Amino acid sequence: MRTPDRKTAEVRRLLEGGPHPAVPAELAVRAAELGLRMLHRRRLVRRTLWLLLAVAVIVFLVWASIAQPWVAPPSTVTPPVEGL
Repeated sequence: MRTPDRKTAEVRRLLEGGPHPAVPAELAVRAAELGLRMLHRRRLVRRTLWLLLAVAVIVFLVWASIAQPWVAPPSTVTPPVEGL
C-alpha cells in the first residue's frame, strides 16, 4: 500500500474498533480557556512588535534630522591660496 492509503486504513481501523474512551466533561472548558490564553498572548505579542516598530521609526527619524546623513561632509582639504 502507498503511505496515504496505509494511514487512512489505520485510522479507519481505529475508529471502527470497539468502545471509544471516555472524554472528560471539562475538556471543552479547558480547550476554550487555552484558546483564549493563546489569543491574548498573540495579541500582546503583536501589539508589542508594532510598538517596537513605531519606536524604531521615531528613533530613526530623530537621528536623521539631527545627523543629516544626506548632506555632504565639509571638505578637509583647503583650496590653494592665490594672489599673495
